[in-house]
Amino acid sequence: MEEEDIGEWVLVRRSTEKDLWNPSGSVGDGGGESSEPLKVTFGGPAKHWTDAIPIGNGRLGAMVWGGVASEILQLNEDTLWTGTPGNYTDPKAPEALAEVRKLVDNGEYFAATEAAVKLSGNPSDISESRGSIQTLDDKKLKVEGCDWAVLLLVASSSFDGPFTKPSDSEKDPTLESLSTLKSTKNLSYSDLYARHLDDYQSLFHRVSLQLSKSSKNICVDGSLKRDNHASHIKDSDHGTVSTAERVKSFQTDEDPALVELLFQFGRYLLISCSRPGTQVANLQGIWNKDIEPPWDAAQHLNINLQMNYWPSLPCNLRECQEPLFDYLSSLSVNGSKTAKVNYEASGYVVHQISDLWAKTSPDRGQAVWAMWPMGGAWVCTHLWEHYTYTMDKDFLKNKAYPLLEGCTLFLLDWLIEVPGGYLETNPSTSPEHMFVAPDGKQASVSYSSTMDISIIKEVFSEIVSAAEILGRNEDALIKRVLEAQPRLLPTRIARDGSIMEWAQDFQDPDIHHRHLSHLFGLYPGHTITVDKTPDLCKAAENTLHKRGEEGPGWSTTWKIALWAHLRNSEHAYRMVKHLFDLVDPDLEAKFEGGLYSNLFTAHPPFQIDANFGFSAAVAEMLVQSTVKDLYLLPALPRDKWGSGCVKGLKARGRVTVNICWKEGDLHEVGLWSKEQNSVKRIHYRGRTVTANISIGRVYTFNNKLKCVRADSL
Repeated sequence: MEEEDIGEWVLVRRSTEKDLWNPSGSVGDGGGESSEPLKVTFGGPAKHWTDAIPIGNGRLGAMVWGGVASEILQLNEDTLWTGTPGNYTDPKAPEALAEVRKLVDNGEYFAATEAAVKLSGNPSDISESRGSIQTLDDKKLKVEGCDWAVLLLVASSSFDGPFTKPSDSEKDPTLESLSTLKSTKNLSYSDLYARHLDDYQSLFHRVSLQLSKSSKNICVDGSLKRDNHASHIKDSDHGTVSTAERVKSFQTDEDPALVELLFQFGRYLLISCSRPGTQVANLQGIWNKDIEPPWDAAQHLNINLQMNYWPSLPCNLRECQEPLFDYLSSLSVNGSKTAKVNYEASGYVVHQISDLWAKTSPDRGQAVWAMWPMGGAWVCTHLWEHYTYTMDKDFLKNKAYPLLEGCTLFLLDWLIEVPGGYLETNPSTSPEHMFVAPDGKQASVSYSSTMDISIIKEVFSEIVSAAEILGRNEDALIKRVLEAQPRLLPTRIARDGSIMEWAQDFQDPDIHHRHLSHLFGLYPGHTITVDKTPDLCKAAENTLHKRGEEGPGWSTTWKIALWAHLRNSEHAYRMVKHLFDLVDPDLEAKFEGGLYSNLFTAHPPFQIDANFGFSAAVAEMLVQSTVKDLYLLPALPRDKWGSGCVKGLKARGRVTVNICWKEGDLHEVGLWSKEQNSVKRIHYRGRTVTANISIGRVYTFNNKLKCVRADSL
């Protein structure tokens, strides 16, 4: 292969500046090689907040309404948050815990659920923060004698970390803002814009995606000619068709270009709201219009925060995940106090809801949502995932292992030995879901929910693997884990053939519940796989059929990923299609899931997690991996995306993957690694080959998985 051809195969081309921002009312960028520009397009200025355009640099966010005579720029700064650092301990909790555990042991689940309220905590103190901010009237700028103006905006707050009260902060936001402003005064608008483009595009242009219905539109070089069905983007009679209209028509035209757009939009949002040194992406990323937003726009750790970061590794944005690990470090500090005082346990614990101040105690309210001490453990699994994708041993040793160690210490102390030799969690809930107890009453508290045990299995497996890599196999902690692993309850199959959600086969009063907690082991976990646990996969399939297709946006995108891991392309695509439902902000209470006109995903109301979940789920449809295995096109809907090409996805083992396909079949795949030699078993439609991937070489395989070229990068 010629050198310039290698560049076309390996690199994702950059677009021109005009593809990033269209003054007529669109946002996006050229997305490398897509023959349709990646633009979110509007027919006029925003009428609702969810019509506006989100922009951000990780720390500052804005919603651009797109007016001409009158414009609105609604602004956010990621540390402008209510509350103060709290005391996340409760000396009375051990007594309440003993009471709840006794009730569970006696099978009195309704009474245990009622008593578990005593374990719940309080929201963050908001007294000091009251969203210091004043409104100043009649502050206006009048600009005459020109047809354009540049406004430079900077922002800061007195936030100095989650352990410092705002009143004790030595940080001066005014001086910090003025200093930032001073540093930009000698830069022209063009300079600032060019710096922004370079900063953004260096991340965004790592991945390109092209999808086509037709099986005839792939060129020899792997690029696509766009289908005629996509020509409706331009209509000679009506001008540019808005993205909202395209979403409306998706149920009939199933335009693959719109799938590309939403996939890349999720990557755009993650780049825009989560960067090294910023705060973690919350329930709305960085964009919020309310003083008291839905669910406080807080960090929810029973799916939402984790889903925010699902695309960071497979979609080649690993830097964007750094705030999650910084946040977990803060949580571990507060969580160690909560574990010690509330539960008389070592290590650290984090419950379902947190905030800017790294809250770790149970939230206020009912046990069904408040009493779930597995939030920190779930986030910990991202540490190991980061290592498996990057193979960064320094990260594993210095960052991941200490946090895994603290989490494991708590889990070992939290587990209780019961007759028969098993170890159980008590009290235990399946997030936000109830069951019917044997006495006919609805309850949420029992023991050893499937999700509890699945997460514990994942963490235990990860720390054992990490210890082996770091030469710590003989540590006392690892020996305790190895002794505990075979004593954890297995995942069980219920009478109706589905995965049991609780340790007992309780009646489910809401079979279409939005959460899919008992399928954690299938995705994002690794304890249920098509190759190793076919019976559990069949039960997982039955569970998904039982749950149904309805649900909020994040539930829909989780279902896409779950079906993808069952290698069921038909149902994965059905859930993709299900998400493309245009939500009317005036009638959003009638909707469940869907998309707003600016492509924000809906619960409703707006939650950003499904935007990120969608990008991750599409990636899982195209590539799945372990450190040693690579599965190509495992859930490709061949009748919907007959031809296509994806470049730049990441696989575990620090391998970059390019795949092109036509007529629903693999056409060519390229693999390479810049930093890590790797041995991969490559799987495609029942065929398996082993490939040695050496640093700095691009290996190209044909549709028979035969290596046809090995070129230098």
